[in-house]
Amino acid sequence: MLHGYSIKQTSEITGITEDTIRYYEKIGLLPRAQRKENSHRIYSDHDIETMKLITCLKKTGMSLDDMRPYLDLSLDSNLSEYPELHEMILNHKQKILDQIASLQQIVDLIDSKIDQNFLGPQECELTGDRKKMPVRRTIR
Repeated sequence: MLHGYSIKQTSEITGITEDTIRYYEKIGLLPRAQRKENSHRIYSDHDIETMKLITCLKKTGMSLDDMRPYLDLSLDSNLSEYPELHEMILNHKQKILDQIASLQQIVDLIDSKIDQNFLGPQECELTGDRKKMPVRRTIR
């Protein structure tokens, strides 16, 4: 008799819907689940940890295809031993930092509109290409 978690329990633990878990198996992002004698899927603690990693990487905006090489590693692998993957995750991090800087520009624009108490026409300097974080005024 196999012990583990049903797909329903796995869904509740990971926050991933049952349909999505099946989809991840279908596209090979997750290995095929083991089956009980009644053919119901059964998931291990390792499967759960892999699903949690998928959820974390997905929250960063990483595509499912870009996740694949990371999921092939063991969960305790040293990323520095895989220079290509290390470089990929650093590039992904930089993209996120660029998005944060772009969003910060928007927040600063909104702050200036609030400070002016005026939404009227004025030159807007949002560029989207700006790579450095603008200097942020502190509100006291």
